Amino acid sequence: MKKRAVLLVNLGSPDAPEVPEVRKYLKQFLMDPYVIHLPWLLRALLVNFLVLPKRPHSSAEAYRSIWTEDGSPLIHYSQELLKALQAKLDIPVAIAMRYGKPSIESQIKSLLANGGSNGDGDGNKKIDEILFIPLYPHHADSTVTTSVKEAERVIRENNFSVKLQTLKPFYDDKSYIDALVNSAASALSENYDHILFSYHGLPELHITKADPTDNHCLKSESCCSVTSASPAHATCYRHQVLRTTECFAQKAGLSSDQYTVAYQSRLGRAQWLEPSTDNTLVKLAQQGKKKILVLCPAFVTDCLETLEEIDIRGRKTFFAAGGEELTYIPCLNDNEDWVDCLSKWIKEYPTAQ
Repeated sequence: MKKRAVLLVNLGSPDAPEVPEVRKYLKQFLMDPYVIHLPWLLRALLVNFLVLPKRPHSSAEAYRSIWTEDGSPLIHYSQELLKALQAKLDIPVAIAMRYGKPSIESQIKSLLANGGSNGDGDGNKKIDEILFIPLYPHHADSTVTTSVKEAERVIRENNFSVKLQTLKPFYDDKSYIDALVNSAASALSENYDHILFSYHGLPELHITKADPTDNHCLKSESCCSVTSASPAHATCYRHQVLRTTECFAQKAGLSSDQYTVAYQSRLGRAQWLEPSTDNTLVKLAQQGKKKILVLCPAFVTDCLETLEEIDIRGRKTFFAAGGEELTYIPCLNDNEDWVDCLSKWIKEYPTAQ
């Protein structure tokens, strides 16, 4: 019988909220060709001469505002999720970061060198396959593709005889949607004026480049509509986030006028998905939406983009525009429903032939 190990992967975090560590992290992240779609030389010039001289200072300050006694929230919650999953499964499970530590390479090597032993009592048996789980509900080259390509590189360059199986984006999976809605149940039961679904933004170029048809994405207002199904939807980030929102609204019994979708975390001057979260927060306040709920379903783990960008800066933006109450709904983190959801997927995922 084949032996399987599971490797979860998240984005990553600097080792510390200080300028040198943040600069090192940002350089690794921004030099990834799946993140900035430019030739290497242009990318290196942009990163080293325009971004890294200043951005690490502001980013370090932002990280310090959310850093905890347990360190980076993203790393802490990822480790808590790992512990919860290990308690439910009798196969080896590890977690890696695409950028920073622990790296995908170090975790694959560790799993294979130790037979995946994490207390399952079978550390001497060779691992035949790794179920690779990018912890991103929606497809994007800058998250899913780059993580998978890195795992494939590690296996190829080290001549590891192990099969890599990858869990597909789970943006409309019923168990995931149920966990997401349940995590917001308490806030949804209170009085509020509006709900904002804030997703990580992407440059429009990333959307069109991932389109396998080359003639569908962003070609019309209805290109992401569920009723106009296209092969492009399998890799279309915008379609998938709108589908997550639609599924959440159906499950929670929301009407279309009760919520808005926006996109956060812009970088650079390229054309990004619209509308922006910052502008939407101002607009909602000006429209008289005094009490709002904010969810960030593109993230399953709380991080800089949720805790600092939304719960701190976004709150200030909303209040400055006349808003009175912003309730940020935390990510799934190590929520029991989410742990059960992942455990179910792992147990039911078919073994490679």
